[in-house]
Amino acid sequence: MSDDKQKEPLITGTITEALPNTMFRVTTEGGEEVLAYLSGKMRIHRIKVLVGDKVALEDNPYGGKLRIVKRL
Repeated sequence: MSDDKQKEPLITGTITEALPNTMFRVTTEGGEEVLAYLSGKMRIHRIKVLVGDKVALEDNPYGGKLRIVKRL
């Protein structure tokens, strides 16, 4: 069985601002500020993300917000 899904490389960044509805403003390693939201698994397992935390982001194929998939 081959896996057809190709994983994009993860982007790393730092949380700079916490916004309502589990949205966050994140500064990436490249210095770009982006808007990101928590992934469903992080919500289910109630993983806390605070300002100053380093996180791994997954890019949205449709060009919208990024998804926070891991706290580093």
